[in-house]
Amino acid sequence: MSPEETRNAPERPQASGALPVTVSITRIVQPERIPEVTRWVQAGVNLANRYPGFLGSGWVRSHGASEEWHMLYRFADRELLDEWEQSSERQTWLAEGRDLVVESRVVKRTGIEGWFDSAENGAGSAIQAPPPRWKQATSIWVGFFPVNLAFTYATTLLIPGWTGLAILPRVLITTLTLTPIMAYWVLPLATRVLRPWLNAPRR
Repeated sequence: MSPEETRNAPERPQASGALPVTVSITRIVQPERIPEVTRWVQAGVNLANRYPGFLGSGWVRSHGASEEWHMLYRFADRELLDEWEQSSERQTWLAEGRDLVVESRVVKRTGIEGWFDSAENGAGSAIQAPPPRWKQATSIWVGFFPVNLAFTYATTLLIPGWTGLAILPRVLITTLTLTPIMAYWVLPLATRVLRPWLNAPRR
């Protein structure tokens, strides 16, 4: 069974600053049911393709003997994804496949996390090829360096005796403070600003 990549559905304006959301689903498929599951999956893709914000999907397995099938689909932002996932059409479609597959894992990713998900269509081209690792590392550094510099400067000036603290509590406080800042604000901003460079075709 070859994966199917769909055309984009007509989209309404995306929320300012919103990031695409990639959903990764792992399902167990018995070999004798592959034709039925193929038709069921394609019916679901056809439904999703009618919803605003749908960016495409793929359906692959790691090797020919594997019973684990991995489906990826992507929406332009979380609000548009929620509209599809909470729709009555999708609930009906899921009910139709309840006896066909066993769903073992669902993961939703945005920003940098979504880079590590890719799926191939029958021609071998990726739905969304991840940027090279050096670009990923550069993007993280571009966000982390100014934030860490500002935090270090501020704590040195504003907290008496900060530099005299032992290294363990200093590192602990720094990482506890900066990790959520990076995850929720800085990295999404960095990926959005650098997106044209990150997604530029490889030479």
